[in-house]
Amino acid sequence: MSLKQVHDEQPKDFKFSNENLKKAEEILKKYPSKNKKSAVMPFLYLAQRQNNNWIPLAAMKYVANYLSMPYISVYEIATFYTMYNLAPVGKYFIQVCTTTPCLIRGADKIVKLCKEKISPNENEISKNKKCSWMEVECLGACVSAPMIQINNDYYEDLDEKSTIEILESLIKDKPLKPGSYRGRNNTAPEKKKLANGENHA
Repeated sequence: MSLKQVHDEQPKDFKFSNENLKKAEEILKKYPSKNKKSAVMPFLYLAQRQNNNWIPLAAMKYVANYLSMPYISVYEIATFYTMYNLAPVGKYFIQVCTTTPCLIRGADKIVKLCKEKISPNENEISKNKKCSWMEVECLGACVSAPMIQINNDYYEDLDEKSTIEILESLIKDKPLKPGSYRGRNNTAPEKKKLANGENHA
């Protein structure tokens, strides 16, 4: 399944939730009133987050009407940028970085675990319809390799054990907290004991 091909099964309607309507109005304030269409990308992002990580055609039409712009223009943007998914990916969308730093530190094992725990193929939703996975290029967290992105969160400094725990938590719909799985504070060096017993960053 390609996430850049429009999905066969489409919802009939779409509209922003009350919460997202407020966010949309705040976004519009950042742009000149004559250039509302400049907000199309953050609007599509809002729509995708609201709709379990993918954008149906109804959402594109809704955004086009909201911003008073041609539907085809919104469609072209949604189909061009890889950040927008045009097919369902599940509640939890797992992106596995397999660029060199992550690959050297075990990303291939994470891919293998995704195939075992989630689905045999990329962009294929799990049996319980909760999640899917795909390989991606660099996510900009090389210092925390290997790592994965789940929706908008980074899970870093992974090994086989922590990856299994994370994937199984998603299947159970009880996701573990994001961040470093070696106990680091953001990307700070790990604390190590000096010969005199003091902590050293």
